[in-house]
Amino acid sequence: MTVPADQPLFAFAGHRLLARGPAAEVVAAVKAATDAGETVLAFDAVDGRVVDLDLRGDLAAVLARLSSAPEAEKRGPGRPKLGVTAREVTLLPRHWDWLSGQPGGASVALRKLVEGALREAEGPDRARRAKEAAYRFMTAIAGDLPGYEAATRRLFAGDGAGFDAAVEGWPEGVRETARGMAAGAWGERERVSGAFSCDQAVTG
Repeated sequence: MTVPADQPLFAFAGHRLLARGPAAEVVAAVKAATDAGETVLAFDAVDGRVVDLDLRGDLAAVLARLSSAPEAEKRGPGRPKLGVTAREVTLLPRHWDWLSGQPGGASVALRKLVEGALREAEGPDRARRAKEAAYRFMTAIAGDLPGYEAATRRLFAGDGAGFDAAVEGWPEGVRETARGMAAGAWGERERVSGAFSCDQAVTG
């Protein structure tokens, strides 16, 4: 799998947080630790999946295999493209009657309805993604830690306080990363101090 150079990752050697940040910065620590005989797991900081880094060769070769971020599309003068796609929609006659009477016509009304539904689902969808990401991370690295099963139950129950209590005894790097990844599952709850951030790389 090709990993983008700017993809946010974090890496663990055992239960020790080794590095976190963009892939281009994290791979150096991962390469050094692996060459020293340590077993290292790298994770996608967004979805919690284990990332398979190709560490063959020297560091320059490893970095060269990371993909560059795609260049932004250059646009000419005029109105930007809206990316509108035409597809068939089947509705009852009364639905079409209602849509045709809306300002802007049926297409505008349908787009507004869909956008409204997307906004309403944003919170639950964000919570679901956070739970899934935290669960993937925890399963890969914390399955042998005390409180893992309790933490998993509290995670999917949406119990932030119970989750924090269950992971309290975990190694700091694992604990704070799990808390940070799960923070979106608690709605607008204030993130715990020291929660995971990918703003800059750190090494330990």
